[in-house]
Amino acid sequence: MDTQAELRPNLTQVVPFFRVANMQSSLRFYRDGLAFVVGNQWVVDGELRWCWLSRGGVALMLQQFATEGHDSWKPPNAVKGEGVSICIMCEDAIDIYRELTNRGVDASRPFVGNGLWVTTVIDPDGFRIEFESPADAPEDTQYGAD
Repeated sequence: MDTQAELRPNLTQVVPFFRVANMQSSLRFYRDGLAFVVGNQWVVDGELRWCWLSRGGVALMLQQFATEGHDSWKPPNAVKGEGVSICIMCEDAIDIYRELTNRGVDASRPFVGNGLWVTTVIDPDGFRIEFESPADAPEDTQYGAD
C-alpha cells in the first residue's frame, strides 16, 4: 500500500521556530541585520515574547520563553543552536553577501559548495543561516579570490 499516493497535498510551508535567549538581540539581528519584517507578534505585559518574521517567501518565528512559571523554559546551558542550519535559497547569494556586509553583518565569504554559492551568518543564539543560489563556477571557488 502506497501511503504517499493516498495523502492529499496538505503541507504548505516549513517555518523554523527558534527559542532565543534574548528577544531584543535576536530582533536586531533578523530585523535590522537581515532585513526581515516583523508580522504577527505576541506581547505579554508590554514585552514581545513571540513574533513571526518574513522576507520574500521566507518566514521564521522567534520566541523568548519565560524562565519561571508553568510555561517556562530555561535551557541547562546557553542556547547554542549547534547542529542547526537553515538554508535559504535565493536568486543571488553574492548579492545577499554584499547587502549584509554593507549593513555590518558578519557574513562568510561566499564559496561554491554542492553547485551553489553559499554565504553563512550565525545568529546570536548560534543558529546557522545559509543563503544559497545556483553557481556556474567550479566547486570550492571562493568569491573574490584570485
